[in-house]
This record gives sequence, C-alpha cells and structure tokens, in this order.
Amino acid sequence: MNKDFSFIILTYNEEIHLSRLLKSIVDLSAQIFVLDSGSQDNTIEIAKKFGAVVQVNPFENHPRQWDYALKNFAIKTPWTIGLDADQIVTPELFDRLQKFNDHNFEGINGIYFNRKNFFQGSWIRYGGYYPIYLLKMFRTGIGYSDLNENMDHRFIVPGKTIVWKDGHLLEENLKENDINFWFEKHERYSDLIAHEEIDRMQNLRRQSLKPNLTGNPDERKAWLKRLWWKLPLGIRPYFYYSFRMIFQLGFMDNKTARHFHYLQGFWFRKLVDKKIKSLQSGLDVRR
Repeated sequence: MNKDFSFIILTYNEEIHLSRLLKSIVDLSAQIFVLDSGSQDNTIEIAKKFGAVVQVNPFENHPRQWDYALKNFAIKTPWTIGLDADQIVTPELFDRLQKFNDHNFEGINGIYFNRKNFFQGSWIRYGGYYPIYLLKMFRTGIGYSDLNENMDHRFIVPGKTIVWKDGHLLEENLKENDINFWFEKHERYSDLIAHEEIDRMQNLRRQSLKPNLTGNPDERKAWLKRLWWKLPLGIRPYFYYSFRMIFQLGFMDNKTARHFHYLQGFWFRKLVDKKIKSLQSGLDVRR
C-alpha cells in the first residue's frame, strides 16, 4: 500500500465516470476513499470493486461535502489527493505520483495540478481555460475545504505550495453531452452564486484567501473575483465574455469550445446577475 498519499473522491451517480478515473490511479496502490451523496446507479458497487472505502453523506454543496470528507475519513498517509469523479490522471501525472516521496517535499504543504477541461469532446484550450492550476494534493490535516463559497470549491493550505505544470488532470463530464443536463446544473449553480453574492453585499461573507495578483493560483483568482464583484451587474458579463473571447483568444477554439465559452462565460453570468437583481427586489426569477 502506498505510504505517501491517499485519494478522496466525491460521487453522485457517477457510474459513467468512476471506472475511468479509478483505472487511471489503481496501479498507484494508494488507499481510495469515496464519499457518495446517495447514488441510485452502480457508483458504490464500482467503488467497492476497486477496494475503496465508501461513506454516504447527504449533499448540501461541494465545499461542505469536501469538508465532511476530510473530517470523517481516517487518512493515515501524510498527503491527501482530492479528485472529482469526472477527472482522469494522465500517464505523465501518474508517473510524477508514482515517483513521489514525501521526504523530497519537506517544507511544502500543497501541490497544484494542471487541468485540461473538455466539453462535449472538445478541449477548451483558450479563453483562460488552459492552463488552470488546481490545488489537489496537500498535507493531511493541514489542507482544508474553503467553506466561504456556495458553488466553487477549493482546498486551502497555509505555507508553501508548488505547481506541477507537466502532467495533467483531464476533466470531462460526459453527462454534459446532454445539453439539458448542463442547463439544469447551471440553473442550480446560478441560485447558489446569486445568494452568495447577496451575502457578500451584506458583508456576511468574506474571502478566505488574501487576494494577490502575483500570488499562487488561488490568490490570483481571489483577486480577480474581488474585481468581478465590483463591476456593475448586467454589464460585467459583456466585459468578461469579450475579454475571454478576444484577449484570452477564445475565438481560436473550435465551434464546440466557442459554444462553451458563450454558455459558461456569458449566458450563465447573465443568469446569475438577473437572479441577484431579482433577490435585491424580492422578485422570483425563472429562466
């Protein structure tokens, strides 16, 4: 059994994804922990087939689900790796992990992985979507889930972090091949974000990370989010989509990826702003 790290994976009806992920990591011989949200398909059976320790916990949002996982699984290794079920570890990243030795990382508390995101079979290469570095590996008991946001989830570690630029996590949610699934998911997400931003306007939430444009990837994202919250509602989606398509070269992506940029970078942002305005005025919004 791997003595350096263990995996935690969150699942909900992930039979379409889970085998793909587990096959990409099983030869690392690491302990696998799966926190399920009440799947009604074969997710749990697949997890157990690969020897995973499985718990079930009702889902509230991703940050709280990760918080539960980190606090309720008995991780014995010095490092924990948190993955989503729709991700895959590439051979290059597998090789890095296979050679990983805790003794070579003294003074390091977290490691960022490089992610490639796919939508309906197309790699989202431009528009600010690559490279994207995610803190996925951290010292057990030191890394924790940021509970200060409703939808976005991130792990936070105090101290020094490093970025692995080579080797990738491939992320593709095959359920999104059905565009109705994508719309329904983002309808839910828009409600979470709208309520979160109202809380921020009322000073009921504060950023957990110190915004820093020259800091680590999450500190830079925190800086950009702080800027985003200051932009005028209803106008900022136009700014963002234009910046993403022109200055971040989104127009160079293929047709499917450009459609993604429109949906995620414009349609979704406009929906969020519409719901924020509705909450401000006490009205109920429907798409």
